[in-house]
Amino acid sequence: MTERAEVSPWPFVGMAGMACAFFLYGASVLFAPWWVVVLLVLVWVALFVVARAWWTPRPRWVPGVAVVALLVWVGVVALLSAG
Repeated sequence: MTERAEVSPWPFVGMAGMACAFFLYGASVLFAPWWVVVLLVLVWVALFVVARAWWTPRPRWVPGVAVVALLVWVGVVALLSAG
């Protein structure tokens, strides 16, 4: 019998956070100019690529990528509401 490696739950947590961020980025179309939404989605895609790349080598860092995605969205919304 072969032993199975223990599966870390952190990448799954991070990808759930990325899914939440994606819905926030998409909902930005309700109040943000279209070009801001396009830039947000491009940032999300880049962060998603990083999260996928870190799935196996750095599983505990994937939730951090989701946190960064949420902080980027909050920062953009704050800038839009201030201007």
